[in-house]
Amino acid sequence: MLDAEGQALKDILLTDGICTSEQIQDSEEEHDRTGKSFREVIINYGFLTEQEILQHFADNLGTEIFDFKQADIKHEVIQMIDPEIARAYGVIPVSMEDNNLKVVAKNPMNYQVIEELQFILGLEIQVLVAEQDTIDTAVEKYYPVTVASVHDVLSEMSGDEEDEQIYDNVTDLENAANDAPIVRFVEVILYQAIKDQASDIHFEPFETSFRIRYRVDGTLYEMPPPSKSLAVPVISRVKIMSGLNIAERRLPQDGRIQLKIGGKPIDLRVATLPTSYGESVVLRILDRSVVNLDLNALGISTDVLAQLRDIIHMPNGILLVTGPTGSGKTTTLYSALQEVNEIGEKLLTAEDPVEYDIEGIIQLPVNNAYGMTFQKALRAFLRQDPDRIMIGEIRDLETAQTAIESALTGHFVFSTLHTNDAAGTVTRLVDMGVEPFLLCSSIAGIVSQRLIRRVCKNCRVPYEPKDEELEKLNLVRDDIGDRKFYYGKGCQNCNESGYRGRKSICELLTMSPELMELILKNAPTVAIREKAREQGMVTIREDGVQTIVNGETTVDEVLRYT
Repeated sequence: MLDAEGQALKDILLTDGICTSEQIQDSEEEHDRTGKSFREVIINYGFLTEQEILQHFADNLGTEIFDFKQADIKHEVIQMIDPEIARAYGVIPVSMEDNNLKVVAKNPMNYQVIEELQFILGLEIQVLVAEQDTIDTAVEKYYPVTVASVHDVLSEMSGDEEDEQIYDNVTDLENAANDAPIVRFVEVILYQAIKDQASDIHFEPFETSFRIRYRVDGTLYEMPPPSKSLAVPVISRVKIMSGLNIAERRLPQDGRIQLKIGGKPIDLRVATLPTSYGESVVLRILDRSVVNLDLNALGISTDVLAQLRDIIHMPNGILLVTGPTGSGKTTTLYSALQEVNEIGEKLLTAEDPVEYDIEGIIQLPVNNAYGMTFQKALRAFLRQDPDRIMIGEIRDLETAQTAIESALTGHFVFSTLHTNDAAGTVTRLVDMGVEPFLLCSSIAGIVSQRLIRRVCKNCRVPYEPKDEELEKLNLVRDDIGDRKFYYGKGCQNCNESGYRGRKSICELLTMSPELMELILKNAPTVAIREKAREQGMVTIREDGVQTIVNGETTVDEVLRYT
């Protein structure tokens, strides 16, 4: 469904004969499928450039294009609009003449925003247009987010802590969600989570409380709890930001927020879930500045990394990365793809969803609602003359068979599977119905991995391990010599957790004639694992123990994940 700007742009395209109705329909479907703005889709399709769209908007409104680079905006003009209102409405005042305030608007075709501004300010408003990137940069420059703590914002918010308010209609709900204190509160929550390099933010309403938590290094931390009465307006604010229907509270919805915080572009995936006491909302934070898509940054041991590099540069075959949800499989695959992302290679990916846009790689979002499954995507890829293909996940026999067929016909395939270890992956594929001889012919390597937290270097403390700890790790005193183990006592740098950052521990199974023989005989997982170990495979547990001995993590972390 198009917003006000998208609808206005659609009307312009049709009225001026720039696009046919069929092209408009295709563009709308792409907008619905990807979550990109209609403006961005039109630019990507090559119908209009950014400057041409701005000129059409300016002509339509009888206004002009504003250039921030040439502008000298006076401080007293900036102060005419409160920071919360400027950020909420996406507007920047640029000049004042008599009773007429000129503002640059991020959504200039949204007449409702202008009417509300006129009502709030009591002034005549003239809208100017500008490139959206320059508007975002200007908002950060003139109305920067201050590092106000959640405690401070909660104490500033006037709100009766008693009863939750009943909103009779959508207009009341929108007004509550756009209220300046609510806008500021959500802004600070997002800012704090991104500052702490969180991966997810959870908004959770309960019968008598409203909980906000965020996940850092795989562990959830609770923020100061706001009043239960704030649950509906705060969650509605998040839904408005992600373009969701705030009136629909009975069905799950998915959306996307793209914004700049501290000058950095941040992408957030939003998912709502109806519960007994309101909607639970989870925001997945995708921040490219936090994730380093480089194989060297994953923390993989030197020997395994060298073997992995040999595999991903093979002309054909399959590399599978396995592990539970949240074990870093996607990051490993992205890093491997980045390694082979060269001008002489054609790379395609099918993902659910596309998490990071990588220059030079054609990425397709899987959408089951439109019938675009992993298996269909893979079939379509084979007609695109690819060299390397990534399939987000092998979920069924058909996808597995097509992946194997791709590998056997000269392509290299990257994919993931939910299994506990590398040897178990072979058994899992056979259980799915894949013929053992096809596995032997196509599998180049299987990585099984976990993500464990690193000990905070700022507060780590050495200690002498007890015999019980060594016994749990299958070690004896002679194995570690005089080396110390470490734990984090907690500091401000690590949020008092004792941990800061994560690293991968993994095992890599590479195919060999002896392993092929076992697979063809339908040998059990234990036999395959033992043969791989005989041939030099270091298990996840052994890799984790080495990480402890190197002083990078704790005994508790390794025992928890292996």
